[in-house]
Amino acid sequence: MVTTRELSVRYGTKTAVDNISFRASAGEWWMIVGPNGAGKSSLAGALTRTVPYSGEAYLNERELKSYSHREFARKVGILSQNNSNIYAFTVDEVVSLGRYAWRNGYFSGTDAEGKDRIREALEKTGLTEMRQRSMLSLSGGECQRVFLAQVMAQDPQVMILDEPANHLDLPFQKQLFELIREWLKTPGRLAITVTHDLNIAKRYGSHALLMNEGKAVGCGPVDEVMTKENLEQVYDMDIYEWMRESLEMWDK
Repeated sequence: MVTTRELSVRYGTKTAVDNISFRASAGEWWMIVGPNGAGKSSLAGALTRTVPYSGEAYLNERELKSYSHREFARKVGILSQNNSNIYAFTVDEVVSLGRYAWRNGYFSGTDAEGKDRIREALEKTGLTEMRQRSMLSLSGGECQRVFLAQVMAQDPQVMILDEPANHLDLPFQKQLFELIREWLKTPGRLAITVTHDLNIAKRYGSHALLMNEGKAVGCGPVDEVMTKENLEQVYDMDIYEWMRESLEMWDK
């Protein structure tokens, strides 16, 4: 579904993403991992067309740059870590915005399938009883659940998430990732998630792209990429031993 060939992102003289090539197929959940400054969010920005890039990037064998904004919005849903522009909209209104790309015009009403998609998204995220609540009355975790419902109502083939649980408490993190796992069960879908949390990547990811200083250190099935040797190379510490010591604290 998503393929890159020697994709690079540069900001002036700085290279943030350096010749990254990978292929992600339907049914997979890719985790883009690495330390701060590795280029993870820049790569996600290229895949979401919010950051200029060189090289090649394809969605369903078609160059990303060739899609119109409307076509792209029907194929790709985006969930980021910061949704700061929260106004006094209701939950229902925010989720309904996910159907914008499917409308015939700016002033047209909800598209034919829209009401069903919105209802399903609200149900799956447990927001049905909250649909008339103001966004200003919700917690950070609840707001992020609303934005996930918006993406689900959009009904994309690909969901790209940039640190979606970065500021959420553990229960909300678990809930968010379980909802995405359930979303992926429908055939023909792909999830790509940027995360600094190695536990999340290991627990939920089927595949991983491990980055450091803009380059790919490993790319493929998660257990083949997130090895002791690869992680020690990237983080300059024994991640496996650190994780074991942390677990032992809870076993006391």
